Parts: sequence; C-alpha cells; structure tokens
Amino acid sequence: MNSKEINELADVIVAIDDRQVAKDLLRNILTPTELEEVVKRLQIVKLLKKGVAQREIAKKLNVSIGTITRGSRELKSGAPGFKMI
Repeated sequence: MNSKEINELADVIVAIDDRQVAKDLLRNILTPTELEEVVKRLQIVKLLKKGVAQREIAKKLNVSIGTITRGSRELKSGAPGFKMI
C-alpha cells in the first residue's frame, strides 16, 4: 500500500463530519472482525494512557499481553495518532 492510497483514505475520513456516516463507512470497509480489532486497539491505548496495568487490560478486553505491548510501543514511539486520543 503506498502513501497516495493512505492519503486518499485519510482525506475521506477527514471529510466526514457526521458520526453515522463515519460508522457506516467503517462497517463498509472493514469486516466485523477487523472493526472489533480496531475498536479494541483504541480501548487499549485509552486504558494505557490512564495508567491501567497491562494484565488488567488483557483481562478486561480479552486480548493478549503481546497486543497490549504493541499498543504501548506505538504509543511511546509510533506516529502521533495514538497520542492525540
């Protein structure tokens, strides 16, 4: 996937100013499993930022410690998107 395609998707997302349209788009472009995983990643980052322990997050969201560690790593050193949440 190249930068042009990512930019195009970002432009579509930025142009949406209606929550229902955004939800519909997510349901259209992602499978139910993909959408669930994206939602879990967002919750992981929010809980990490609140200082919740990784093991507690794993239990609460039914995810592996590895998934949480990846989110933690992205939060610390990845692109600024997660930090803005």
